Amino acid sequence: MTVRWGALRLKGMELHFTPDQEALIRQGIDAGRFQGKEDAVQEAMSLWEERERRRLEIVTAVEQAEASLARGEGRRITTHEEMTQLTGDIKRRGMARLSAEQNLRR
Repeated sequence: MTVRWGALRLKGMELHFTPDQEALIRQGIDAGRFQGKEDAVQEAMSLWEERERRRLEIVTAVEQAEASLARGEGRRITTHEEMTQLTGDIKRRGMARLSAEQNLRR
C-alpha cells in the first residue's frame, strides 16, 4: 500500500483528500487518535455506514407513514391549530403514562 499525503491507495482504489481533510487526519494522527490514514478512513466509513443505516430507517418510517395515510389511517396535520391540538394530546397521554408508571413503583 502506498501512502502519501493528498492520496491514499487502498486495494486498487485511490482516495484524494482536500487540504482541510488532510489537516484533520494529521491532527488525529498527531493526537494519537489514529495510527495512520487507513484508521481515519476506516472510522469515516464506519460513521458513514451508521448514518446510512439511520437514514434508511427514517426513509422506511416515512414510507410507512405515507402508506398509512394513503389507506386512510392516521391523521394529517395541516394547520397550526391541529398541531397545537396534537401536541396537547401527546402531552396528556405522556403525563398519564408517567403517572401510571410512578403509581406502579409505589
